[in-house]
Amino acid sequence: MATKLDNNELAVIWCSSDRDVAETTVFMYTLNAKYKEWWDAVHLVIWGPSAKLLADDEGVQEKVKEMITAGVSVSACRENADIYGVSDKLIGMGIDVRYMGEPVTRMLQRGAKLITF
Repeated sequence: MATKLDNNELAVIWCSSDRDVAETTVFMYTLNAKYKEWWDAVHLVIWGPSAKLLADDEGVQEKVKEMITAGVSVSACRENADIYGVSDKLIGMGIDVRYMGEPVTRMLQRGAKLITF
């Protein structure tokens, strides 16, 4: 297991609408980070066109549901979800849909690590 840091919190910002990026990087790393306890807290932030991909693709939805079940904190930017008309669908999946500028800023200010795909 990795050595623990003082603030062992990770925020994964998922912006890409590319399904291959989602499957080969976002989902693999985020799930492993949680399952293998590389981080104490793992957050997935759905931001931008990834919201539309998630709403439209059942396979992608299944992976995000797996993350929620595993204990990954999953949220989506309300502004972007509204732009794509998918807010209600994401909420129905159990995703916390809210404006994300301030929450991401607070994560960074408290020392969370950030990775973007």
